Amino acid sequence: MVRMEQGMLARSIAGHDRGRLYVIIRVETEYVWLVDGILRTVDKPKKKRIRHIQVIHQYAEPVRKALKEKEPLQNEPIKQIIQSESRKRREDKHVESRCN
Repeated sequence: MVRMEQGMLARSIAGHDRGRLYVIIRVETEYVWLVDGILRTVDKPKKKRIRHIQVIHQYAEPVRKALKEKEPLQNEPIKQIIQSESRKRREDKHVESRCN
């Protein structure tokens, strides 16, 4: 089984939100709760089956730190992390397509 922890990035691989990036804020046996800071806020996380996500083994450090120190999560840092990662991943795809 793939290791999943709070604060890790994950991509939805099934459902109407397929391809969307999230941050994991809670992990249970069959489900994870995901936030993106925009549509899925800390107050309204997305509950999704583990088999319907792809874990990106990278941590959203501000989220991980807040969870570790038991501080309340904020939507703004989560939104910035998701947007930054989305930009990086789009740029990577352009680099790959130019190399082929």
